Amino acid sequence: MGRGDKKSTKGKRTIGSFGVTRNRKKIKTQIKRAASVKPTLAAAVVEAKPKKVAKKKADA
Repeated sequence: MGRGDKKSTKGKRTIGSFGVTRNRKKIKTQIKRAASVKPTLAAAVVEAKPKKVAKKKADA
């Protein structure tokens, strides 16, 4: 099972066919989902972290 095998995923990639193992529709939906999730997730992480302020030591 390698590059030339029509039944394996690696073979599908090499041949350039989209079969049961490597479904074109499934790939497109995964790309769309990843594109829609990334920007909102990055913005939420940036907004959630407040800046830390260093505390001053009290003189004894």
